[in-house]
Amino acid sequence: MVTMTKGHSNDEGFTLLELLFVMVIIGVLAAMAVPAYTRHLRAAKEAVLKQDLHVMREAIDSYTVDKQKAPQTLDDLVTAGYLKALPMDPITNRKDSWMGDRTDSYNSVDETQTGINDVHSGAQNASLDGSLYSTW
Repeated sequence: MVTMTKGHSNDEGFTLLELLFVMVIIGVLAAMAVPAYTRHLRAAKEAVLKQDLHVMREAIDSYTVDKQKAPQTLDDLVTAGYLKALPMDPITNRKDSWMGDRTDSYNSVDETQTGINDVHSGAQNASLDGSLYSTW
């Protein structure tokens, strides 16, 4: 049994000032964590973009050597079986934003038809290092 002694209150809990202090601490921690999270998320997307570009460039090179002609569209890589599907551009979140670079010069002696010889992202944003994604 709890008895009340003179001068002591049985009310337990937090004061408004204590709650506000805790909320300020949580806000400061969140303000520090969110920019770090978004930077890491952007770095991860850039890593995926670099890998996708590498895979598609390898597929373009393999297609060109095997068929003795460069692909005319990026979809040619899919229909010929060099890629299962065009990957989603991690920066634009679209499959149709890839930019295929065409050339009029031949990459090998055996090549009979020019076409796409390189690929870039269609994103016009700047990366974490300051370069444009479309120049990668």
